[in-house]
Amino acid sequence: MKKFLLLLSILLVGFIDVHSQASFNTGALEVAVNSYGRVRLFTPDSVRHLQRASILVGTSATTVFDYQNDADTEDPTELVASPVLSDFEIYGSYNNQYSSLPPDVLVKLNVYGWTNSNYVILKFNIKSNESNPINAIIGLDIIPELNQAYGHDSIVYNSEADAVMFRRGTATQMGFKLLSAQLTSLVSFEWFSGYTTDDNYWTWLNNGYIQSVYGSNTDDGPVTVPAQDAVVIQPGESVDVFYAFSLGQDESAMLAGIAGAVQKYQALFTSIGEDNLNQLNYDLSQNYPNPFNPSTKINFSIKQSGNVAIKVYDVLGNHVSTLINEERTAGNHSIEFNATNLVSGIYFYTISADGFSQTKKMILIK
Repeated sequence: MKKFLLLLSILLVGFIDVHSQASFNTGALEVAVNSYGRVRLFTPDSVRHLQRASILVGTSATTVFDYQNDADTEDPTELVASPVLSDFEIYGSYNNQYSSLPPDVLVKLNVYGWTNSNYVILKFNIKSNESNPINAIIGLDIIPELNQAYGHDSIVYNSEADAVMFRRGTATQMGFKLLSAQLTSLVSFEWFSGYTTDDNYWTWLNNGYIQSVYGSNTDDGPVTVPAQDAVVIQPGESVDVFYAFSLGQDESAMLAGIAGAVQKYQALFTSIGEDNLNQLNYDLSQNYPNPFNPSTKINFSIKQSGNVAIKVYDVLGNHVSTLINEERTAGNHSIEFNATNLVSGIYFYTISADGFSQTKKMILIK
């Protein structure tokens, strides 16, 4: 049934699908993104191994943004002519105008690749256009298609690498890793027609534990939904979520690709030094230590001099502290946050500077 539905979809919209996408081939992996944000992976021989990876943004059992029911094109999906951070790059953005249903979010997607690398890094920037703060659980909808075939895959969580592996016999293996946060939920199930409903997605996003092993036992094959803890996104502000995907002939090669992606992520996206300040515009680093009691340090970088505001919110989106709201010069900066007067729990800190905004989570333990 699954194959029939996919074939019917290709027959109906195949021309549009083929011509409304961007792709690149690193020499060890090929990636393609269509006009609504669906990501596919191929080996260089054009054999598909990932049928779809797409973003999920859930705020309740009746409000989940997904590719199938909500996504429409904001900025066309295009190959970036002169990438700055990588050898290859695809960019596109996607709104909720297909359904016009909440949550009203704008998802900007960048896919980065490097010559002869068997991995790519996916960056999702999720901006809230809602009038009130949203408490969003962000995840992915993943349909593997190892060696361009469905069914009977094993999905294994590798705790040492904190990565998820897809494998079937001697077929090419695929893996992914959440780079920018802790993976807190992972569930797989057998594909079934009509699974893409808000209440289903919300249940899987809130699975609440890591499913260590899943064995597909049908020809339809599995669907996998990973997720991270909920994050508060203020109106007009955004959060970044990074994933690494890798293909390999065996587990060792695939995990080596994941490790290579981790190195790229740490070098390019988690810190800004003097040499690459001109490449990266703005950055909000993870506080350290984290968890903390009662104080922690927050580093940030800005490309241009101007007003910078860093504010702290609780899990309900209530503003609890303004750390700075003042003019700062371009470059790297550090501030101290003392939470002596706050209770233990999860908090979120947000930077706003020259139209840039980013939010990260910190944990206070007393």
